[in-house]
Formats: sequence, C-alpha cells, structure tokens
Amino acid sequence: MTLQSSGQETINLQGNHACALGAVAAGCRFYAGYPITPSSEVAERLAKELPKVGGVFLQMEDEIASIAATLGASMGGVKAMTATSGPGFSLKQENLGYGMGAEIPCVVVNVMRGGPSTGMPTRPAQGDLMQARWGTHGDHPVIALTPGSVEEIYQQTARAFALSEKLRIPVIVLFDESLGHLVETVALPDVTDYEKTVRKWATGKPEDYKPYKADKDGVPPMARPGDGYRVHTTGLTVDESGWPTQKSAEVEPVMKRLLGKVALNNDLVESFEDMDCEDAEVVVVALGVVGRAARKAVRELRASGVKAGLFRPITLWPFPTKSFRKLTKKAKHFVVAEMNAGQLILEIGAAKTGRQSVTGLNRFDGVPISPSQIKQSVKEVLGHE
Repeated sequence: MTLQSSGQETINLQGNHACALGAVAAGCRFYAGYPITPSSEVAERLAKELPKVGGVFLQMEDEIASIAATLGASMGGVKAMTATSGPGFSLKQENLGYGMGAEIPCVVVNVMRGGPSTGMPTRPAQGDLMQARWGTHGDHPVIALTPGSVEEIYQQTARAFALSEKLRIPVIVLFDESLGHLVETVALPDVTDYEKTVRKWATGKPEDYKPYKADKDGVPPMARPGDGYRVHTTGLTVDESGWPTQKSAEVEPVMKRLLGKVALNNDLVESFEDMDCEDAEVVVVALGVVGRAARKAVRELRASGVKAGLFRPITLWPFPTKSFRKLTKKAKHFVVAEMNAGQLILEIGAAKTGRQSVTGLNRFDGVPISPSQIKQSVKEVLGHE
C-alpha cells in the first residue's frame, strides 16, 4: 500500500507536527488538549496552525476537560481533536466511552510512552494497544489506526477524521514516541478526499427525526445545531428517539447497530501492509516503529534465502483478521515483535488458522526492537544457527 504523493516539494517534518498538519488538512477546526510528553508538539503546532484557518485552539485545565471540550465542539458541528500520551489517555477513557455510546465524531491521538503510571515519559513503548481496544467499560465499537512513518502519520490522521465523520465514532490514532519525534524528509500525500468527507446531516421534517435511527450503512444522520431537529444526548442507553431506556426490546436493536456499524463498513476501515507473505514460512507481525525494523529484517532474511514475510496492521482495531488469515495461510510460524510485555500476540494467537507457532519478541525497556533482534528471533524459530 503505497502513499500517493500530491506532487509537492519534499520537506523535513517531525512526526508530531505531521499529525497536526494532517488534522488541519482534513478539516479539523477545533483542538482541546493539555501538555504531556511526548505528544506536546502536536498541540504546539496546532496552536500556530488553527488560527490561520479560522480554527480554535484551547489549552484546557486537564485531560478530562480536554476530551469533554472536544466532544462538545464536535456536537456543535465541527471536526474536533485532542492529543495526549500514556496517563492522559487513561484519564480520557470515561468520556471516550461517552463519545462511542452517544456516537460523537472526534479524533483522539495517543503518542505512546513507557508505563505503567508515569513510567518513562521520554522513551517509546507500545503498551497501549489493548487499552485502545478495551480501555473504556462496556461493549462498544472502536477504530484505532497505527501509522508507521512520518508520512503515514500525516495520512492516517487525516483518514481518522474521515472515518470518524463517516461512521459517527471517535477514532484513535496510536504511534510511539520514536515516530512522534522522528524527523523525516517527506512529500505530503494528497488527503483531499478525506477533507471532503463530512458527517451525514439530518434532512426531512424535524417532527419525523429520530436521532438514533440508522440508514442502511448503520450510521444515523446527525442533527446540525440550529437546523431545528430535537436531540436528547446522554450517556445512558437510548432508544431510536434518543430517550433513555432499559427495555430489552428497545436496547437490543440499538446496541446491535452500534456494535455492528464498523464491521458493516469494513472496506472503509481496514488497512494494512503485507510483504512477501504468500510463500513465507515465517511471518513477522509488527506495527509502528517496530514495523520499520521488521521490514528491513524481512528484506535481509529474504536475501539470505529465508522465506520470511511481514504483516503490519495499519488499522489495528478492528484487527484485519480475514485478510491476515488469507495472506498468511501457508505460514508455519509467526514472530510478533512489539514494545510491550505481550499484547498484539494475543490477537495473533486468536487469528491464526492452524497449528502455526506464535513466538513473542518483546522489549519494554524504552528501546526500540532492532532488525538484528528480529532476524535472530526468526532464525531461532526456524532452528537456524
């Protein structure tokens, strides 16, 4: 999956700045956040860029207020975003669940650092993968994107806004500190289509409007403020009219639709990189900065005669299980390289189709996994010296 260049001249750009610029290019016009290492440069750049396009930047008093303001701005009709790291992502979880339940579009960026607690603020990690899926309580849909380069951070941040608007859902963008502070020479890809994507607004007679009655795509039209449509927004479980209910006959269809709308639009959501998987004896699974190391390792392994492949999820949640199974059905072994104690490996163990072995390669000491470590792990799995 190659990125299409817009034909612009190449520039030197930091990952966090690429995130900010991708948001603005996608039409983001509101940001609320609180400074936290290693994501602070996202806010710093947006503080400069948003006023240039008539947008609003707010530094809030804390992380909880930040996501609350972001949700409120989105309900007011604009594309809205917040960014954080580690402990701040934890603090946002309750309101993130509110956004999922009330179906409020927004983008939440998490530049991952070491944990638990305050951990290692200036060192990279990938310990928030499962938190992005299960961090808030209850059953809920989720989309989480994991870019692997500065160029991809720009593109996937813009794409996050398009998915959020299209499906009425908060979208999470995850990348590690290494990528957030990495400076690369890039030609920014064209994200015009993402900029043009806006939420589906309610039409028709206001008296007939039901805020949680969906169309065939599983997504209900949203009421634009000032258009005369009545909306009751709450964190409680609601019926199609938006009123709180605990009646099973009313709750079940609304919840089934809420949980199913992402799967119903999977063609829009799914994204991944695969390299040499078709005939691979061993497939390396990695994301983020580790995906870059894995790509180099696979190339060098292939050059030495080892049938290795790479599968890198760009859309982490929902995990692209069907595509993964199809592409790796001939593999005998999986090596899951990740900067945590073992999270992505759980998904691979569930997604594999047969008796393939699944081996974890883990680092959680604040240092990225190197290509040489991945090559060594592959050779050990294959029984090579």
